Amino acid sequence: MWFEWKIDFEGQKQAELISQVGIILFAAIGFIAGFLLQNLILAFQIFGGGIFLTSLFVLPPWSFYNQHPVQWLPPIQIEKDKP
Repeated sequence: MWFEWKIDFEGQKQAELISQVGIILFAAIGFIAGFLLQNLILAFQIFGGGIFLTSLFVLPPWSFYNQHPVQWLPPIQIEKDKP
């Protein structure tokens, strides 16, 4: 079963930015820690933990992702010409 979670367009933009920054940040931290300690397993653990934390922060529809709801225009009534 698929779940439909609703966030607005600004929330999507925020979630994308947070996910990109989080993944890049944890990749850099994992690389530096793994390089300095010469431990590849530690680098992958830091990166994997970062992906988990970033996913935990980005995937659920938190309320701050839905603060700018879309205001749609009301429907327009079009009159048909009668022949």
